[in-house]
Amino acid sequence: MIEDYRFGRVVVNGETYVSDLIVFPDHVRADWWRRKGHELCREDVGEIASAGAEVVVVGTGAYGRLKVLPDAEEALAAVGAKIIAERTATACHTFNALAQEGRRIVAALHLTC
Repeated sequence: MIEDYRFGRVVVNGETYVSDLIVFPDHVRADWWRRKGHELCREDVGEIASAGAEVVVVGTGAYGRLKVLPDAEEALAAVGAKIIAERTATACHTFNALAQEGRRIVAALHLTC
């Protein structure tokens, strides 16, 4: 569960992270970075696509600067994953709600802008 989010900081299962991350059902990948910084493209979602998630929640930052490119959406759709892109605070709430429903979910979170 994502316990807290504030600009530049998130707490997941009692661990504090201060860099972008991916929350998988069974682990967290810290220090996640994208090829183009504020764009999420096909090359950035390979690890996520192979996780078998039915939903991928993308936290686009506190101000929504991270853009999900169509090729990333297509790559995830090709493996049956739906993308929900929201500002990170909202994305954290969405992730928790879907996880509580028992959905197989992954969160890719941009923590700053």
